[in-house]
Amino acid sequence: MADTLTDTADNAEQPIPEFPMPRAAGCPFAPPPGLEELRDEKPITKVRIWDGSTPWLITGHAQQRAILTDPRLSNDEKFGSFPHVSEYRADIAKVTPKLITNTDAPEHTRLRRMVNGPLLLKRVEALRPAIQKIVDDLIDDILAGPKPADLLTALALPVPSLVISELLGVRYEDHEFFQRNSNIALDRDALPEEARAASGALSGYLDELLTEKLAAPGEDAMSEMAARVTAGEMTRSEAVHMGVAMLIAGHETTATMISLGTLALLENPEQLAVLRDTEDPKVVAGAVEELLRYLSIVHSGLRRVAREDIEIGGQVIRAGEGVVVEISAANWDSAAFPEAERLDLTRNARLHNAFGFGPHQCLGQSLARVELQVVYSTLYRRIPTLRLATSFDRIEFEESGTTYGVRTLPVTW
Repeated sequence: MADTLTDTADNAEQPIPEFPMPRAAGCPFAPPPGLEELRDEKPITKVRIWDGSTPWLITGHAQQRAILTDPRLSNDEKFGSFPHVSEYRADIAKVTPKLITNTDAPEHTRLRRMVNGPLLLKRVEALRPAIQKIVDDLIDDILAGPKPADLLTALALPVPSLVISELLGVRYEDHEFFQRNSNIALDRDALPEEARAASGALSGYLDELLTEKLAAPGEDAMSEMAARVTAGEMTRSEAVHMGVAMLIAGHETTATMISLGTLALLENPEQLAVLRDTEDPKVVAGAVEELLRYLSIVHSGLRRVAREDIEIGGQVIRAGEGVVVEISAANWDSAAFPEAERLDLTRNARLHNAFGFGPHQCLGQSLARVELQVVYSTLYRRIPTLRLATSFDRIEFEESGTTYGVRTLPVTW
């Protein structure tokens, strides 16, 4: 039986490509060449993932914006042939409670309302002076320390870790514990038992923290969730798992953007000068949007499943079929961003899909934007001679996790 109403003999003869696809060694910032070819020729097509299933891959910018706002597209990991990232994610989905990451309206709306208070733009903007002090203190330490320095461990990881620790009410001295376990839980190449152990360790940690906040609440997000648990608005399991999700998402993605963004800017010195030489917050904000577009660090795709038949771009995605929305190819779609392969910090890139789109777009995007604006507007001004301490071709890139970045970033000045 045909998979869609528009399947043809020609389609049947074409081999189904594997996903995810490798990036080209000589173009580490670009989407994988295979994805760009699919976007230009078949922006809606089938791919084969780790378990042999064949979800639909959406690579075109316009097609992504259309499907991500379609209420027939679901986040429910237990429905139909949901295209899980790994064996571990498929296994844990069977027992994961309802979260904003695996529910649809109205449950998704309720849960998002429970946790979005600390991440509202007004409250995040109020953190800007504190974030600025964190960044300045870390740069002070870099300047006072030995050369070369690893920017990943000296700045990129500490900034979001300190911020999310303050926001959640987590002890920063435990950051190595949650960074290590977060990396394992997100590594699609990790053994299922390793990922389960790491996830269990994080859940146990947040459960203990919730107990502390129930007894002695503070001015932080976990205390707010503890109050909702007491009021019967959230279950304890919902609060713990939401805390884990915020802890992981709150440091890994921003850390990757800081380090990979710096590498991209060092390779494009005329663009780095735009940030180094400006004091205009609008220029900085625009530069952050372009870097988010250009790098598109979430490279395993947004995973969804069709609740009902969805016709899009001449194809019919059947109810129960999985969908992967691949961000990097869409953010390099020349139909949306002319000369998309060029990093241009003066470009109006606000319509990128780096945070997703529609009702499920990233909850922490306001916080990420402020962190990146502070870092990018401060680092190159305070260390104007910053440069790589090794050759570009010796930089090692990390492709096995949810985000794409560098393993280390040795710099000097």
